[in-house]
Amino acid sequence: MRVRLDYGRTGLEVELPDHTWGPLDIRPAEPLADPVSAVEHALRHPQGTPPLAELARGRRNACVVVCDITRPVPNPIILPPVLRTLQEQGIPRDRILILVATGLHRPNQGVELEEMLGPEIARQYHIENHHGKRLHEHAFLGYSGRGVPVYVDRRYVEADLKITIGLIEPHLMAGYSGGRKVICPGLVALETLKYWHGPDFLEHPRADCGIVEGNPVHEEATAIAQLAGCDLIVNVCIDGKRRITWVGAGDLELAWRQGVRFCENIVRAPVPEPVDIVVTTAAGYPLDTTWYQAIKGLTGALPIVKPGGTIILAASLSEGVGSPEFHRLILDNPDLRTFKRRILGRDYFVMDQWQLEELAKVLERCRVKVVSDGLPPEVLRQCYVEPAPSVEAAVAESLREYGPQAKLAVIPKGPYVLPVLAST
Repeated sequence: MRVRLDYGRTGLEVELPDHTWGPLDIRPAEPLADPVSAVEHALRHPQGTPPLAELARGRRNACVVVCDITRPVPNPIILPPVLRTLQEQGIPRDRILILVATGLHRPNQGVELEEMLGPEIARQYHIENHHGKRLHEHAFLGYSGRGVPVYVDRRYVEADLKITIGLIEPHLMAGYSGGRKVICPGLVALETLKYWHGPDFLEHPRADCGIVEGNPVHEEATAIAQLAGCDLIVNVCIDGKRRITWVGAGDLELAWRQGVRFCENIVRAPVPEPVDIVVTTAAGYPLDTTWYQAIKGLTGALPIVKPGGTIILAASLSEGVGSPEFHRLILDNPDLRTFKRRILGRDYFVMDQWQLEELAKVLERCRVKVVSDGLPPEVLRQCYVEPAPSVEAAVAESLREYGPQAKLAVIPKGPYVLPVLAST
């Protein structure tokens, strides 16, 4: 079986045994024939809020929040109708701020902004990045019901009109992305994130991919976003070619939940029983540029792997391990058991530890082999995984271990797909 995996910008062709299940993929959904018109319609007929034109009338200024480079949101399609509506209702261009919700990721500049927003918008509008480690740039909004201190980007909090733009897809901790997540974690300070991404939330059994009800990560993000306020969200779902298949606008929760219902019908891919080996990806560029982000490909495959099985991940890792803090965290914790004891002991905190905590959940259940031309084998070993020269070599080695008829599955688009056991 020949399969094309999402890998970097180019993809990766691999040859897999014929008895491999899959490719497990997003179910076919008709892309919108005229996505621009669909966005305009959503802005005129939002769910649970007045139309954007009515919301914008009489406002002094606006903050339009977009996701950073790690999320393939089709902003060049979504933003023009939004920005045009704001200006038609009297908000001048120089009073519209496009704020990039980086969370704790690095800022996006230059060519990246042109890629994210489109060249014209990148040149003509005022664009700034959120800086999660600069506490003085955040407003303190009090404590959430769970006692989390809430610090949100002051530029957003003080804006007269607040709009967020996002993408709904499976998320390894919060169930699904989009909606409230553009604000938390997108616009909150490290002082908030270290609680929201802490063990009290992440070790909860429902803090997982595809789960919303009873998920404390989702519930807390929603509570924080409500404290910050949001006048209108614009969210989309996309297909395997990143074309818009659904668009909705309106209330922070109501519009988002409609998108989640659409998304979960598309992304779930059932397999009849657990498998010994899963070949997967981190969904290619821009998600597979760092090891930090690529871990999402592993957690996404976990529901269908047998205990003691193997996940084979193909990821370009063209930008390396991740943030300096994340790399140092790995070097300071050669043993993940020690790392788990440290974070559960509550006297230890390092930025980005939450992603290492997610990796630990994977490695507690199975082995991981990684194929990448972005990191040398010795660095991959430091990252607790086994390097492999190719997907074919990794599969052959795993078949020698589990037997020639071992069960395999392949997920070419990695975390954009939610594999599930048919029995569940």
